Amino acid sequence: MSLHTKSSPTVTASVETVNPKGRRGERSRNADGSIRSPWSSVLARVVLIAMSLLFLVPIYWMVISALKGNSELGAFPPTWFPQWLDWSNFADAVNAMPFFTFFRNTLIITVCVTVFSMVSNLVIAYGFACLEWRGRDRLFYVVLATLFIPFPVTLIPMFDLYARLGWINTFLPLIVPSLFGSAFYVFLLRQFLLQIPKDLLNAARMDGASEWGILWRIVFPQARAALVTVGIFAAVGAWNDFLGPLIYLQDQNVQTLSIGLQVFRLNNSQDFQFNQLMAASVLIILPLVVLFFVFQRTFIKGVQIGSFK
Repeated sequence: MSLHTKSSPTVTASVETVNPKGRRGERSRNADGSIRSPWSSVLARVVLIAMSLLFLVPIYWMVISALKGNSELGAFPPTWFPQWLDWSNFADAVNAMPFFTFFRNTLIITVCVTVFSMVSNLVIAYGFACLEWRGRDRLFYVVLATLFIPFPVTLIPMFDLYARLGWINTFLPLIVPSLFGSAFYVFLLRQFLLQIPKDLLNAARMDGASEWGILWRIVFPQARAALVTVGIFAAVGAWNDFLGPLIYLQDQNVQTLSIGLQVFRLNNSQDFQFNQLMAASVLIILPLVVLFFVFQRTFIKGVQIGSFK
């Protein structure tokens, strides 16, 4: 009787613990406890695949148009795959404009903006997330409010300032603003840094670590995913920027690839080659595609900031 009394709770507990999750054929449930239909996940995947294909159609059309010859390009109905691949369109597009000069200028601006954005925004976000000081949250709200200021409102004052400094026709108007942070990037990094335990930071301060040491040795290794996300956003924005180079870069020797496409269209306005324009477009977006696939996992991890505890 004594043996039965002692072993019974153990057996009962194991049955209660294992049985509910160990049953075969049990349907998965939603967060509210309702039974999830197996067709719901299938339907969600079908919708996502259809939307992905919908977004890929313009890119696919751009690529096949870049590989078509002049005769096939004007055919009706249009073909969805070239009968023969005309790779000479890429060489013609590169030779029709100073492509490598534009590429060099764009690369310099993009690298500088990306590095400076990652460093400056991390420092600013650290001050808003990991340091306690009076008026911190109120000032952070003011920083977020700058997101609602339209770019045309600040366009004329900034152009006048850069003109007085002699920065027109230089890369400085496009690079220097990244040294002072961006409200969106600061918000993104701050939300991530708020997840770092305060006890860890306080323990480092008690051990005599400076704030710069904490930022570099503790915060930076944990914020790499968020920093890569900020870096990708900054790189894509700087690479695709059109209005900034159009306003500040008036000399062709310092212009970027986004302006180069317009130069290509103007130089070939009389005998416009659409396939060469698409070839130049493919060459311009190719580095961004490679960048995304290289940092794909880290980028997806970084955009999930704040979605878990």
